[in-house]
Amino acid sequence: MAADPVSALGRALGPDIELERPAEAEHGDYATNAALRLAGTRRQAPRELAGELVAAAEGLPHVERAEIAGPGFVNLFLADAWFVEALKVLLDDDLAFPTSGTRVQVEMVSANPTGPITVASARNGAYGDAVARLLELTGSSVEREYYYNDAGAQMDKFRASVDAVRHGDEPPEDGYHGAYLSELAQLKGDPVVLMRAQIEESLERFRIHFDSWAKQSELEQRLPELLPRLDTYEHDGALWARSSAYGDDEDRVLLRSGDRSPTYRAADVAYLVDKLERGFDRAIYVLGADHHGTRNWYAAVARMLGYDPDRVEVLLYQLVHLTKGGDKTKMSKRRGDVVFLDDFMDEIGVDAARWYLVNRGPDQTIDIDIDLAAERSQKNPVYYVQYAHARISGIMRQAPAAPASMPAQLLVNREERELIKRLAELPAVVADAAVKRGPQAIPAYAIRVADDFHRFYHEHRVLESDQEAFRLALCRATQRVIARCLDLVGVDAPERM
Repeated sequence: MAADPVSALGRALGPDIELERPAEAEHGDYATNAALRLAGTRRQAPRELAGELVAAAEGLPHVERAEIAGPGFVNLFLADAWFVEALKVLLDDDLAFPTSGTRVQVEMVSANPTGPITVASARNGAYGDAVARLLELTGSSVEREYYYNDAGAQMDKFRASVDAVRHGDEPPEDGYHGAYLSELAQLKGDPVVLMRAQIEESLERFRIHFDSWAKQSELEQRLPELLPRLDTYEHDGALWARSSAYGDDEDRVLLRSGDRSPTYRAADVAYLVDKLERGFDRAIYVLGADHHGTRNWYAAVARMLGYDPDRVEVLLYQLVHLTKGGDKTKMSKRRGDVVFLDDFMDEIGVDAARWYLVNRGPDQTIDIDIDLAAERSQKNPVYYVQYAHARISGIMRQAPAAPASMPAQLLVNREERELIKRLAELPAVVADAAVKRGPQAIPAYAIRVADDFHRFYHEHRVLESDQEAFRLALCRATQRVIARCLDLVGVDAPERM
């Protein structure tokens, strides 16, 4: 794991000692409830065990004092020298985690190429890509994949809709509609191929690069060899998977009655086998909340085929609502009254689009105020965090070319202490966000870093101060942390604003 001065301090007190920042400054710089947690297994009274921790803490370098609080909490008050050393660690470490050797595939967006990417699908991409970035930083090898269909009834309707416009006719009533059809009709070639290329271009602009693109039509060719390996039965002329016996919510139709054509669930079988045969230790599906009823289907398929179901993971996310002037925007790809990702990025910028589609937990519906998201003021959280980075860049442009070395002993003021403690949280925040698949923790943390930096900046002069070297080092560390946070959610860290 990346260097973490807080965890190092906790480990110095003993195994399994975790430190937290108290809400009130009078309770110390860090505190632990370890005595309360461990008292039962140690067969000791909590305050007795807390006394042992206090004695151990007071023997550590840079611990000014330790004290017992309440039923057995231990509060630590640190000397200024600890903050100087912690800052050096933050500057020396590259914030990277050890390589785990784990191969992960994150399949995301995967909207069929029947129209431009909508904001709803863009949330899928923003969330999935942020999870992928977290997994990469914490040591996994990650590949991003887009899965789409290029054949079947819906694709035929889409091709027919574009062909109708090419011939000056209205699209079929049950086909696809919207201004984008006219633009597509002016280009030569298969509309599906053309649309897929436009989708890729939009997502590259959105800062999501896919390592591979998987076609449902190609994967379906493996069904004759795979379906006999499943637990199936016939009912009403259709072939069903007995998936409810393997942890799924219900059984699923694989081959329709009548023409015996494969369903989307049948294609899922071929796709999952393809993923696992490529050697991925974990296959992550990013799906909309409307797939909640099928989230257990993928693990059920893995069980039926003899694969470890723990290699399969499904992440669900809720809807996106856009408001402008207080009015909600409706979305429907076929009616043509949707909000497309490109229009969304044109309106508020790529940085704000990435930020606002990640800064809420996937289990929460996102409501985005377009006017606020486009605003370049400190009321806009993404602008506020970027401004902190740009402000530090401005300080660095005026700093001496060869900064003086930082002294080992100096007086660390309250705002400086709070900022260093905040920066030291980054490894733990990243690790927790990766494990929980919760990238929304990163923007929330970045705002707190920016808050602490702005308080420090307004209270203390940096350049030409009596502690210039230390404060410049603190600015550099803050800039690195902010840049890392912004990158994790696909947002630029500007040098000027």
